[in-house]
Amino acid sequence: MKATQSEPVTKVEPVTPTPAAENKKRKAPAEPERFALLGVWAVLIIAFSLIVPQTFPTAANVSNMLSSQVVLLILAIGLLYPLRAGDYDLSVASTLNLSTVVVAILNVQHGWNIWATVVVAILASLLVGVINGWVVTVFDINPFIVTLGMGTVVQGLIYLLSNTSTISGIDRALSSAVLTRPFLGIPVGFYYAIVLVAVAWYVFDKTAFGQRLLFIGQSHDVARLNGVNVPALRWRALIISAGFAGLAGVVYAGTTASADPVSGASFLLPAFAACFLGSTVLRIGRFNPWGTLIAVYFLVTGITGLQLLGAEQYVQQLFYGGALVIAVILSKLVRSRGERKRRAQAAEPA
Repeated sequence: MKATQSEPVTKVEPVTPTPAAENKKRKAPAEPERFALLGVWAVLIIAFSLIVPQTFPTAANVSNMLSSQVVLLILAIGLLYPLRAGDYDLSVASTLNLSTVVVAILNVQHGWNIWATVVVAILASLLVGVINGWVVTVFDINPFIVTLGMGTVVQGLIYLLSNTSTISGIDRALSSAVLTRPFLGIPVGFYYAIVLVAVAWYVFDKTAFGQRLLFIGQSHDVARLNGVNVPALRWRALIISAGFAGLAGVVYAGTTASADPVSGASFLLPAFAACFLGSTVLRIGRFNPWGTLIAVYFLVTGITGLQLLGAEQYVQQLFYGGALVIAVILSKLVRSRGERKRRAQAAEPA
């Protein structure tokens, strides 16, 4: 009897993907230039500390620089929301001024409780954002034109309400809430602003709303074709911007304990300069809150140092104007370079 030979069992070896072929991971570019502004800022601090050691590196001067930019920082953080969606809000400075004047009129002239006036001022500011967003999205008009016109209307309303005069004597309770020094000799308003920066970072990086704003800012049409409700999100961003402007106006009222019909206009150029300059640091080509924070204090460092060296007051306008022009140029250059890199990576074989 012939024995039958069993067929050999073939052992199948598991296929392991080759590291280079199957899961090819491309290294993200290091982009050391995203820290360039931090390096220049450090050089400025060291230089001014050596040139004017009696005044610049003192605790009083540092505290003054940190606290003096709280209003600007809050305004700039709010401005990031529409900028992220590709829209300009030129009415933020007028909205800030409106908020300040509303607080002063209701509290000083009509005797309202200070906290009730704060609520009304912020609601009035939100209304400006609602109107901006409605006109922009419903009639599909360029927000640059809409917010410029709305800002002018609001400014006219401010002149009407204030009778073109300065209103002083705002309840000191508001000043105490903004100017008290609870930690390291720095007014509490600075910490409020830092919290708002952190919230904006979380919204932009960790929520669907923030990511959709970025998507819209890259292309309204592409975002719409992918099912994003573009008009609603743009509208919401403009409302948020106006709300931040109103909050900045409240803080400004607490800082100065008065309101006048024109001083708010001085915040418009610095706010845009900070936002655009901030887009060249940390997250190159993107409007981001931490970059804006760095830009705000980089600018005030340069201005303060030059003024301590005897520069005239107009150096502030020169610094902010120059920073805005340079930041816009840099932003354009880095975005163009980023597009070239993405095209090059897309052309590489898998």
